[in-house]
Amino acid sequence: MAQKRILVVSQHYWPENFRITDICAGFYADGCTVDVLCGLPNYPSGEWFEGYRYTGPRRETHNGVEIFRAGEIRRKGNTGARIFLNYISYPVTALFNLPRLHGRKYDAVLCYETSPVLMLLPAIVYAKLHRVPLTADVLDLWPENLYSVLPVKSRALRALAAGVSHWLYRRCDRLIAMSPALEARLARIAPKAERAVIPQYCEDFYARDVHDEALEQRFAGRFNVLFAGNISPAQNLPMLVRCARRLRADGRGDIHFIIVGSGMSMESLRREIADAGVGAWFTFEGRRPAEEIPAYHTMADALFAALSESEDVGLTVPAKIASYFAAGRPCLVSVNGEAARVVLEAGAGFTCAAGDADELYQNLLALAALPAEARARMGRAARAYYRAHFRRAPLLEKLERFVLDGNR
Repeated sequence: MAQKRILVVSQHYWPENFRITDICAGFYADGCTVDVLCGLPNYPSGEWFEGYRYTGPRRETHNGVEIFRAGEIRRKGNTGARIFLNYISYPVTALFNLPRLHGRKYDAVLCYETSPVLMLLPAIVYAKLHRVPLTADVLDLWPENLYSVLPVKSRALRALAAGVSHWLYRRCDRLIAMSPALEARLARIAPKAERAVIPQYCEDFYARDVHDEALEQRFAGRFNVLFAGNISPAQNLPMLVRCARRLRADGRGDIHFIIVGSGMSMESLRREIADAGVGAWFTFEGRRPAEEIPAYHTMADALFAALSESEDVGLTVPAKIASYFAAGRPCLVSVNGEAARVVLEAGAGFTCAAGDADELYQNLLALAALPAEARARMGRAARAYYRAHFRRAPLLEKLERFVLDGNR
């Protein structure tokens, strides 16, 4: 693989907290030359990160990777209109930035396709013009994922979104799915593309216990349920508010929810908690560097994940499931499809259907009532499943080989 050159197209990149930054670092460590065409960091708050604005900087180097930044309309306020403008601005400006890559001669193009799927457009144009294979790593299946963020009801607009999304997928030479169910869906959308199932890995530092005395003392004496990650409509965090209402009614002040992260739904979640009068059951820690998250995992008694009620969202396994498994703590999840399957297969915790607040509440009480050793066994099972299925090294190697050589 030495001396190979890879162009990565991704709207989001360092210093935003997306796994593509670690993937590129892994490619570089394996001897590849890696360039990234990305946007300007403003996710998830919608404000420019410190040191950035629309005018730049437009070129940087980070961990050996050359970064070419295109402009974008920031998500300021995270309203539907601003998110829409953000979605369409990056692919347009990235197209006009393709000449900056002239003469660099890549062996492959990888699009790290989170939302929006439109970021595939500059990757497709570059790959077709220069006759190099294009791989899309499909993290958010469109248009289905769009509807978890923007409530599109019009049949005509939904048909248009599906037509555009499927046209983009069919222009890719190779598609990566994180689960067999997603691979089957992609086979129907783009039957001519080479496909591979490669789960999302998590960084190795998640798989260690980190005891922070001050943190543990702050939350001592309660059963602590932790959510760590992006706070968006797709995460269905209002489920915890409904649980907190019942905890208050039942006089259960011993169970507590800790939210680490930020995102477009942060303020609405805070308002819902305040309106429900259950603020005493929640602590918001805000965004934390990824390297600090293992201390929160270690302190927690259970790790929470949920997804919105959608068969299509259930095709994916959220990246946080991999990091939760690596943490070695029992999981409390409200999801459909693949994410529920892996939790049950691993014996890593309790699951219920997406949106089923009643069963989630019963699972919460059951998990809190378990002896500590029973919860510890679930945590060990979760970490064992991580070691077997979500470790960085083998999955990163498989990803690199597929991007460069396909199924050969």
